Amino acid sequence: MDPQTYMDIATIVTKLKMYPYFDIAHYILMCVAVREDVLPQQAQSTPSLPFSRKHPLSSWLSSMLICFAGSIIANFLLGEPVITPFKDHQSIITATAVWYLVNYSPFDLIYKLCKFLPIKLIICVLKETQRAHKVYHGVLVAAKLYPGSYLIIVIIGTIKGAGSGLMKNFDRLTRGIWIPGSNEVLQPSFATKASLVASIIFLCERLNLIAVPHPLIYFGVVLFFVYFKISSVVLGIHDPFVPLENLFCAIFMGGMWDALRRAAIKEPAKEDENKDPRNDVIKSKEEKKKD
Repeated sequence: MDPQTYMDIATIVTKLKMYPYFDIAHYILMCVAVREDVLPQQAQSTPSLPFSRKHPLSSWLSSMLICFAGSIIANFLLGEPVITPFKDHQSIITATAVWYLVNYSPFDLIYKLCKFLPIKLIICVLKETQRAHKVYHGVLVAAKLYPGSYLIIVIIGTIKGAGSGLMKNFDRLTRGIWIPGSNEVLQPSFATKASLVASIIFLCERLNLIAVPHPLIYFGVVLFFVYFKISSVVLGIHDPFVPLENLFCAIFMGGMWDALRRAAIKEPAKEDENKDPRNDVIKSKEEKKKD
């Protein structure tokens, strides 16, 4: 591709407005995730009656918490009102309309369309583009409030991009589910890890450590999100960071030394197992002859 053409496309992507199409894609995926999260709990008791039919208020509140999770948690950490995201009536009405269609459309048509692979891929592309936008603006907001606090800037950017995973435990509480062993800190998802990497890249750009035009960096992050999301949906590659994490832990987190220690402990045991008991009998007979 011609470099100028690539630069023009990157500039257009940088200036895209998120509302309504990109935000709607985000709301669709979040409402579908909430709906599917309660299905295992309903399978044993009332499989024919979804949770949204029995508890519509809880389902709506849970969906809204997930839809605006990044802003809620970021505002809480930055000392701003956590209810601020709900003052935008346009976004609340749009998210509510999406929640209603995903859960109550005739013959479950909207939900089935969202699960149809070609449509799901389009929704995922729009959602990942919005994720890059959220991470970048989270880094901007935190950099204005705490210019020299690089850790805070990275944390806020990560939360803006992947707040739904961090909100999951509290969101489940509103639906009567408590699974403390599945929180995002114990088992971080790829979205959280990718948002962390993107936050660091945008921070390095602000510090002039990356001598590349901003549109190219932004477009590169978008492509990074989109590529691995499509790989996850189509090919089942859920976390490409796992091999790097295993290598890092083996070298710097004691994995290599633990392996050496286990090998050193097992070797004497193997020598004892391979020892022939007849040798001990022969040695004892020779000692008696000497006596």
